[in-house]
Amino acid sequence: MTSYFLNWLTGTVPDAVPSFTRVSPPPDDDEGSETETEGDDDTPPAFPSLLSAQRVQSTPRILSDSELMPPPPPPHLAQRTPGVNLAARSSNASSFLTVLETTERPVKASKNRNKVALAPGHSPLDWASLKTSGTDLRGVESLSRIPPSVLKQHNKRDDAWSAFYGKVYNITPYLAFHPGGERELMRVAGRDGTKLFASTHAWVSAEFMLDACLVGFLVAEPT
Repeated sequence: MTSYFLNWLTGTVPDAVPSFTRVSPPPDDDEGSETETEGDDDTPPAFPSLLSAQRVQSTPRILSDSELMPPPPPPHLAQRTPGVNLAARSSNASSFLTVLETTERPVKASKNRNKVALAPGHSPLDWASLKTSGTDLRGVESLSRIPPSVLKQHNKRDDAWSAFYGKVYNITPYLAFHPGGERELMRVAGRDGTKLFASTHAWVSAEFMLDACLVGFLVAEPT
């Protein structure tokens, strides 16, 4: 090979051109066996294999009728009371098949409010119109600090004050508009009615309903 390149460099053409022989690796022993396929098979193998122990163990077992629905217990075991000796109970089988008494559901207190028929022109819409009409519903010239002793003096139908959540309102003009009637509203006249109001009208805003009747704020008695 070296002499060929030297002759090529010097311009001398050799008598014979060297040739190259390509030697292929010997064929495999398995070439041409019966297991060879003509095309590509991309199907994944079964896992676990079809005859493996894992596949045999994972085969679900078909339950019998007795396993699907076990027989009922004996009559003497159908109804058992904790702490009671079975021997002390009656041996008569029919006594164990008696129907147990059901417990009555407790009666819930009715949430229906006792409403009264209001006079014409005294609906909630009429009250909303009265508040925005400019009529003086307070009965006082300015707001003041009102102790319980002063609040107690306003407990008449023609002069009724009540306190809700720290604010004192003149409820006199609202008596005829109260859906529960004047009698129910007079229960809080002259005193703090926050507790009674919260237990019966928790969803109602007293501040919005009686904002035009505000006369002052409830304070402690002066010392």
